[in-house]
Amino acid sequence: MPARRNKFYKLLAAAGLTVLLSFAQVGSVQAAAPPPENPQSGSSGLQGKVTSPPPTQAATITTPSNGASFDKLPITVSGLCKTDLLVKIFDNEIFMGAVICTNNSYSLQIDLFPGQNVLVARVYDSLDQVGPDSNKPTVTFTNSTLGEFGSRVTLTSVYGRRGTAPNTVLTWPIVVSGGTAPYAVSVDWGDGTPPDLISVATAGTFNIQHTYKSAGQYKVIIKATDKNGTVAYLQVVGVANGEVAASATDKSSSSQTIIVKWIWWPALLLIPFALISFFLGRRHQLYILRRNLERQQQAQQ
Repeated sequence: MPARRNKFYKLLAAAGLTVLLSFAQVGSVQAAAPPPENPQSGSSGLQGKVTSPPPTQAATITTPSNGASFDKLPITVSGLCKTDLLVKIFDNEIFMGAVICTNNSYSLQIDLFPGQNVLVARVYDSLDQVGPDSNKPTVTFTNSTLGEFGSRVTLTSVYGRRGTAPNTVLTWPIVVSGGTAPYAVSVDWGDGTPPDLISVATAGTFNIQHTYKSAGQYKVIIKATDKNGTVAYLQVVGVANGEVAASATDKSSSSQTIIVKWIWWPALLLIPFALISFFLGRRHQLYILRRNLERQQQAQQ
Protein backbone atom coordinates (compact mmCIF):
# COMPACT_ATOMS: atom_id res chain seq x y z
CA MET A 1 0.00 0.00 0.00
CA PRO A 2 2.75 2.57 0.78
CA ALA A 3 4.42 1.72 -2.54
CA ARG A 4 1.19 2.42 -4.39
CA ARG A 5 0.75 5.70 -2.52
CA ASN A 6 4.33 6.71 -3.28
CA LYS A 7 3.80 5.94 -6.95
CA PHE A 8 0.59 7.97 -6.91
CA TYR A 9 2.31 11.06 -5.53
CA LYS A 10 5.12 10.75 -8.05
CA LEU A 11 2.63 10.56 -10.87
CA LEU A 12 0.76 13.56 -9.45
CA ALA A 13 3.89 15.68 -9.40
CA ALA A 14 4.89 14.60 -12.89
CA ALA A 15 1.38 15.31 -14.18
CA GLY A 16 1.46 18.83 -12.79
CA LEU A 17 4.80 19.54 -14.45
CA THR A 18 3.64 18.02 -17.75
CA VAL A 19 0.45 20.08 -17.83
CA LEU A 20 2.48 23.19 -17.08
CA LEU A 21 4.83 22.57 -19.97
CA SER A 22 2.01 21.67 -22.32
CA PHE A 23 0.95 25.28 -22.37
CA ALA A 24 4.12 26.20 -24.19
CA GLN A 25 2.80 26.03 -27.71
CA VAL A 26 5.43 25.11 -30.24
CA GLY A 27 4.38 25.48 -33.85
CA SER A 28 6.04 24.96 -37.18
CA VAL A 29 4.96 27.44 -39.84
CA GLN A 30 5.86 27.77 -43.47
CA ALA A 31 8.15 30.77 -43.98
CA ALA A 32 7.95 31.85 -47.60
CA ALA A 33 10.99 33.76 -48.80
CA PRO A 34 10.15 37.34 -49.79
CA PRO A 35 9.88 37.90 -53.54
CA PRO A 36 12.91 39.54 -55.15
CA GLU A 37 12.68 43.26 -55.62
CA ASN A 38 12.52 44.50 -59.15
CA PRO A 39 15.59 46.45 -60.32
CA GLN A 40 13.19 49.12 -61.59
CA SER A 41 10.42 50.79 -59.63
CA GLY A 42 6.76 50.56 -60.51
CA SER A 43 6.68 47.13 -62.12
CA SER A 44 3.42 46.41 -63.89
CA GLY A 45 1.79 43.01 -64.43
CA LEU A 46 0.87 41.66 -67.83
CA GLN A 47 -0.30 38.11 -67.09
CA GLY A 48 -3.88 38.79 -65.96
CA LYS A 49 -6.59 41.35 -65.57
CA VAL A 50 -8.77 42.10 -62.56
CA THR A 51 -11.94 44.13 -63.01
CA SER A 52 -11.72 47.57 -61.43
CA PRO A 53 -13.22 50.99 -62.11
CA PRO A 54 -11.30 53.36 -64.40
CA PRO A 55 -9.39 56.34 -62.97
CA THR A 56 -11.61 59.18 -61.76
CA GLN A 57 -8.97 61.84 -61.03
CA ALA A 58 -7.68 63.79 -64.03
CA ALA A 59 -4.09 64.88 -64.48
CA THR A 60 -3.25 68.56 -64.88
CA ILE A 61 -0.88 70.36 -67.23
CA THR A 62 0.96 73.08 -65.33
CA THR A 63 3.75 73.56 -67.91
CA PRO A 64 3.51 74.99 -70.55
CA SER A 65 0.94 77.62 -69.75
CA ASN A 66 -1.89 78.54 -72.06
CA GLY A 67 -0.75 80.93 -74.82
CA ALA A 68 2.94 80.03 -74.67
CA SER A 69 4.98 80.22 -77.87
CA PHE A 70 8.04 78.15 -78.88
CA ASP A 71 10.61 78.13 -81.69
CA LYS A 72 12.71 75.15 -80.52
CA LEU A 73 11.85 71.52 -79.87
CA PRO A 74 11.33 69.38 -77.90
CA ILE A 75 9.40 71.16 -75.14
CA THR A 76 8.79 69.97 -71.59
CA VAL A 77 5.25 69.13 -70.46
CA SER A 78 4.72 68.60 -66.72
CA GLY A 79 1.93 68.57 -64.19
CA LEU A 80 0.17 66.74 -61.37
CA CYS A 81 -1.32 63.26 -61.46
CA LYS A 82 -2.12 60.20 -59.37
CA THR A 83 0.92 58.05 -58.65
CA ASP A 84 1.43 54.85 -60.73
CA LEU A 85 -0.95 55.86 -63.50
CA LEU A 86 0.28 56.16 -67.07
CA VAL A 87 0.08 59.74 -68.38
CA LYS A 88 -0.30 60.17 -72.15
CA ILE A 89 0.10 63.56 -73.82
CA PHE A 90 -1.88 64.31 -76.97
CA ASP A 91 -1.27 67.24 -79.31
CA ASN A 92 -4.22 68.08 -81.56
CA GLU A 93 -5.49 64.58 -80.58
CA ILE A 94 -2.29 62.92 -81.86
CA PHE A 95 -0.37 60.84 -79.32
CA MET A 96 2.98 62.53 -78.59
CA GLY A 97 4.44 60.75 -75.55
CA ALA A 98 3.82 58.87 -72.28
CA VAL A 99 5.34 58.58 -68.83
CA ILE A 100 4.52 56.91 -65.49
CA CYS A 101 3.28 59.25 -62.76
CA THR A 102 5.61 59.19 -59.73
CA ASN A 103 5.24 61.12 -56.48
CA ASN A 104 1.98 62.61 -57.80
CA SER A 105 3.71 64.39 -60.68
CA TYR A 106 5.01 63.78 -64.18
CA SER A 107 7.36 65.40 -66.70
CA LEU A 108 8.32 64.50 -70.26
CA GLN A 109 9.46 66.08 -73.51
CA ILE A 110 7.34 66.16 -76.65
CA ASP A 111 7.37 67.60 -80.16
CA LEU A 112 4.90 70.15 -81.50
CA PHE A 113 3.24 70.67 -84.85
CA PRO A 114 3.90 73.92 -86.71
CA GLY A 115 1.34 76.55 -85.74
CA GLN A 116 -1.29 76.04 -83.07
CA ASN A 117 -1.15 73.04 -80.70
CA VAL A 118 -3.90 72.03 -78.24
CA LEU A 119 -2.40 69.82 -75.53
CA VAL A 120 -4.26 67.39 -73.26
CA ALA A 121 -3.07 64.83 -70.69
CA ARG A 122 -4.99 61.60 -70.14
CA VAL A 123 -4.35 59.02 -67.40
CA TYR A 124 -4.58 55.25 -67.86
CA ASP A 125 -4.53 52.45 -65.29
CA SER A 126 -2.79 49.07 -65.64
CA LEU A 127 -5.84 47.75 -67.52
CA ASP A 128 -5.51 50.61 -70.03
CA GLN A 129 -8.73 52.19 -68.81
CA VAL A 130 -8.74 55.93 -69.46
CA GLY A 131 -9.61 58.62 -66.95
CA PRO A 132 -10.95 62.15 -67.50
CA ASP A 133 -9.12 64.74 -69.59
CA SER A 134 -6.87 67.38 -68.10
CA ASN A 135 -7.01 71.09 -68.79
CA LYS A 136 -6.17 71.92 -72.44
CA PRO A 137 -3.59 74.68 -72.86
CA THR A 138 -3.04 76.01 -76.40
CA VAL A 139 0.53 76.76 -77.44
CA THR A 140 2.17 77.87 -80.69
CA PHE A 141 5.24 76.55 -82.48
CA THR A 142 6.98 78.68 -85.09
CA ASN A 143 9.17 76.51 -87.34
CA SER A 144 11.64 78.59 -89.37
CA THR A 145 12.74 75.59 -91.47
CA LEU A 146 9.30 74.79 -92.95
CA GLY A 147 9.70 77.15 -95.89
CA GLU A 148 13.00 75.50 -96.80
CA PHE A 149 12.23 71.81 -96.23
CA GLY A 150 8.44 71.52 -96.34
CA SER A 151 6.60 69.38 -93.74
CA ARG A 152 8.29 68.45 -90.46
CA VAL A 153 9.10 64.82 -89.52
CA THR A 154 6.97 63.39 -86.70
CA LEU A 155 6.87 60.19 -84.63
CA THR A 156 3.87 58.54 -82.98
CA SER A 157 2.57 55.12 -81.95
CA VAL A 158 -0.64 53.35 -81.11
CA TYR A 159 0.91 52.36 -77.78
CA GLY A 160 2.07 54.59 -74.96
CA ARG A 161 3.06 51.56 -72.91
CA ARG A 162 3.93 48.11 -74.18
CA GLY A 163 5.61 45.09 -72.60
CA THR A 164 6.36 41.42 -72.33
CA ALA A 165 8.20 39.05 -69.97
CA PRO A 166 11.94 39.44 -69.33
CA ASN A 167 14.21 37.63 -71.79
CA THR A 168 11.43 37.76 -74.39
CA VAL A 169 11.58 39.97 -77.46
CA LEU A 170 9.42 43.09 -77.19
CA THR A 171 8.18 44.32 -80.58
CA TRP A 172 6.82 47.85 -80.84
CA PRO A 173 5.25 49.42 -83.97
CA ILE A 174 6.23 53.07 -84.53
CA VAL A 175 4.89 55.48 -87.17
CA VAL A 176 7.16 58.03 -88.85
CA SER A 177 5.72 60.66 -91.19
CA GLY A 178 6.58 64.02 -92.77
CA GLY A 179 10.03 65.30 -93.50
CA THR A 180 12.12 63.74 -96.25
CA ALA A 181 13.01 60.04 -96.28
CA PRO A 182 15.17 58.14 -95.52
CA TYR A 183 15.15 58.40 -91.71
CA ALA A 184 17.82 57.55 -89.17
CA VAL A 185 16.16 56.30 -85.97
CA SER A 186 17.79 55.84 -82.55
CA VAL A 187 16.07 54.01 -79.67
CA ASP A 188 17.23 54.28 -76.05
CA TRP A 189 15.44 51.49 -74.17
CA GLY A 190 16.24 52.91 -70.74
CA ASP A 191 18.00 49.84 -69.32
CA GLY A 192 21.59 50.98 -69.81
CA THR A 193 22.19 49.12 -73.06
CA PRO A 194 23.58 51.08 -76.05
CA PRO A 195 20.86 52.74 -78.17
CA ASP A 196 19.66 50.86 -81.23
CA LEU A 197 20.30 52.54 -84.59
CA ILE A 198 17.81 51.82 -87.37
CA SER A 199 17.57 53.03 -90.96
CA VAL A 200 13.98 53.52 -92.21
CA ALA A 201 13.70 53.94 -95.98
CA THR A 202 10.18 55.38 -96.27
CA ALA A 203 7.48 57.01 -94.18
CA GLY A 204 5.00 54.69 -92.49
CA THR A 205 5.03 52.01 -89.78
CA PHE A 206 8.21 50.22 -88.74
CA ASN A 207 8.99 47.94 -85.78
CA ILE A 208 11.54 48.37 -83.04
CA GLN A 209 12.57 45.37 -80.93
CA HIS A 210 14.34 44.81 -77.63
CA THR A 211 14.83 42.17 -74.92
CA TYR A 212 14.80 43.32 -71.28
CA LYS A 213 16.76 41.22 -68.80
CA SER A 214 15.13 42.44 -65.59
CA ALA A 215 11.50 43.08 -64.67
CA GLY A 216 10.44 46.71 -64.33
CA GLN A 217 9.26 49.79 -66.21
CA TYR A 218 11.63 51.73 -68.43
CA LYS A 219 11.60 55.13 -70.12
CA VAL A 220 12.04 54.59 -73.86
CA ILE A 221 13.22 57.54 -75.96
CA ILE A 222 12.92 57.37 -79.76
CA LYS A 223 14.45 59.94 -82.10
CA ALA A 224 14.11 60.11 -85.87
CA THR A 225 16.23 62.34 -88.10
CA ASP A 226 15.20 62.84 -91.71
CA LYS A 227 17.40 63.50 -94.75
CA ASN A 228 17.37 67.26 -94.10
CA GLY A 229 18.45 66.94 -90.47
CA THR A 230 15.13 67.75 -88.79
CA VAL A 231 14.49 65.66 -85.69
CA ALA A 232 11.33 64.09 -84.23
CA TYR A 233 11.12 62.93 -80.62
CA LEU A 234 8.87 60.34 -78.89
CA GLN A 235 8.96 59.15 -75.26
CA VAL A 236 7.05 56.00 -74.20
CA VAL A 237 7.12 53.36 -71.42
CA GLY A 238 8.53 49.87 -71.93
CA VAL A 239 7.53 47.13 -69.48
CA ALA A 240 9.30 43.89 -68.62
CA ASN A 241 7.28 41.80 -66.23
CA GLY A 242 7.98 38.23 -65.10
CA GLU A 243 6.67 35.76 -62.55
CA VAL A 244 8.76 34.31 -59.70
CA ALA A 245 10.31 31.05 -60.84
CA ALA A 246 8.58 27.86 -59.65
CA SER A 247 11.85 26.48 -58.28
CA ALA A 248 12.26 29.53 -56.06
CA THR A 249 8.71 29.12 -54.79
CA ASP A 250 9.27 25.43 -53.99
CA LYS A 251 12.48 26.21 -52.17
CA SER A 252 10.88 28.85 -50.02
CA SER A 253 7.96 26.59 -49.11
CA SER A 254 10.33 23.90 -47.76
CA SER A 255 11.97 26.25 -45.25
CA GLN A 256 10.52 26.29 -41.75
CA THR A 257 10.72 28.59 -38.77
CA ILE A 258 10.01 27.26 -35.30
CA ILE A 259 7.90 29.65 -33.26
CA VAL A 260 7.58 29.14 -29.50
CA LYS A 261 4.67 30.90 -27.91
CA TRP A 262 4.08 30.88 -24.18
CA ILE A 263 0.59 31.31 -22.73
CA TRP A 264 1.30 32.69 -19.28
CA TRP A 265 -2.06 32.94 -17.51
CA PRO A 266 -2.81 29.17 -17.34
CA ALA A 267 0.79 28.60 -16.33
CA LEU A 268 0.32 30.90 -13.35
CA LEU A 269 -2.76 28.93 -12.29
CA LEU A 270 -0.93 25.62 -12.52
CA ILE A 271 2.21 26.66 -10.62
CA PRO A 272 0.58 26.25 -7.15
CA PHE A 273 -0.83 22.86 -8.19
CA ALA A 274 2.55 21.68 -9.39
CA LEU A 275 4.30 22.91 -6.25
CA ILE A 276 1.76 21.25 -3.95
CA SER A 277 1.99 17.98 -5.86
CA PHE A 278 5.77 18.06 -5.68
CA PHE A 279 5.72 18.92 -1.97
CA LEU A 280 3.30 16.09 -1.15
CA GLY A 281 5.32 13.58 -3.12
CA ARG A 282 8.52 14.73 -1.44
CA ARG A 283 6.94 14.58 2.00
CA HIS A 284 5.68 11.06 1.38
CA GLN A 285 9.14 9.93 0.31
CA LEU A 286 10.61 11.30 3.56
CA TYR A 287 7.91 9.50 5.51
CA ILE A 288 8.79 6.18 3.86
CA LEU A 289 12.50 6.72 4.54
CA ARG A 290 11.82 7.40 8.26
CA ARG A 291 9.70 4.24 8.55
CA ASN A 292 12.37 2.15 6.89
CA LEU A 293 14.99 3.54 9.30
CA GLU A 294 12.75 2.79 12.31
CA ARG A 295 12.24 -0.78 11.09
CA GLN A 296 15.96 -1.30 10.67
CA GLN A 297 16.62 0.01 14.21
CA GLN A 298 13.92 -2.29 15.65
CA ALA A 299 15.38 -5.25 13.81
CA GLN A 300 18.88 -4.52 15.19
CA GLN A 301 17.51 -4.39 18.76
